[in-house]
Amino acid sequence: MEIVNFQKLDKLSFRTNESYKALRTNVRFCGSDTKVVALTSTVPNEGKSSVSFNLARCFAEDGKLVCFVDADIRKSVIVARYERDREVAGLTHFLTSQAPLNDVICAIEGVPNLYMIFTGTVAPNPSELLGSERFEKTLKVLRERFDYVIIDCPPLGSVIDAALVAEKADGVILVVESDNVSYRFVQKAKEQLDKSGCRILGAVLNKVPVQSGKGYYGKYYGKYYGKYYGKYYGSYYGSYGAYGGEEKEDRTKGEESDYYLDEDYIGVRQTGQEAESPAQEGYPAQEGYPAQEGYPAQEGYPAQERYPAQEGYPAQEGYPAQEGYQNYLDGQ
Repeated sequence: MEIVNFQKLDKLSFRTNESYKALRTNVRFCGSDTKVVALTSTVPNEGKSSVSFNLARCFAEDGKLVCFVDADIRKSVIVARYERDREVAGLTHFLTSQAPLNDVICAIEGVPNLYMIFTGTVAPNPSELLGSERFEKTLKVLRERFDYVIIDCPPLGSVIDAALVAEKADGVILVVESDNVSYRFVQKAKEQLDKSGCRILGAVLNKVPVQSGKGYYGKYYGKYYGKYYGKYYGSYYGSYGAYGGEEKEDRTKGEESDYYLDEDYIGVRQTGQEAESPAQEGYPAQEGYPAQEGYPAQEGYPAQERYPAQEGYPAQEGYPAQEGYQNYLDGQ
């Protein structure tokens, strides 16, 4: 599994971050069976790719295992916008049987729990690839492995690709830029989604002009919490980035090997805390692990021993007093 670093993965502002949290909550309210969500727009440059990626990022920061699929094969903007540090195989490589699924899923450095499938090379037949049975089976495999699968689709007003993907998803979200797209054009896009039989979860009104700090609470809390939590979580999540380990060979054979996912690397939840490990030298053993020399194992706790009173402190019951100090119990 490749580990990809985005050179321009900027931290979201407080107001923007709260908006994505609200969107994340609304998606959750759509039901536990809504796991594969496609996002599209009516025309290009409405902010669809940014909304879909940041929604996946927001879910990952909440501890959910997320796979972000860049299905905008015709003109992806993710790589150029965030500046990927290396070339990796992508969705088109898998759909054309040039690479197994295990090799096209990448971990995003600095964002725990977020995995991504890039578009790959530009294909001459994206509609056929996205409408294929192979792509449908891919979504089924990802659904079983991840909590959420977020798909960035091409604009629906230009090509039909988004309707093909929406047909295989649990729901679709339509991103609309404020004061840019006509009502009739959006209605036509909605009608096209209705024909696909996909459930429309709702619409996101993007690029809405907002007066900064309007009102007392907007100014106070936006400045206070944005500064405090932004600094705290920035340093907290910045400690991530060590993913993966030694490479493992493909242990599967036969027709299903293309859909094999390495369970040790792909879809491994990151909690922000070190997992329990065997007792180290100089430390007591934890539950389920052998004790090190000098420390008998206790269930979840280190062994306690009787220690003599320390210099400067009176002796306690069961411990001899040190020279120059009266036993505390004698006065009781």
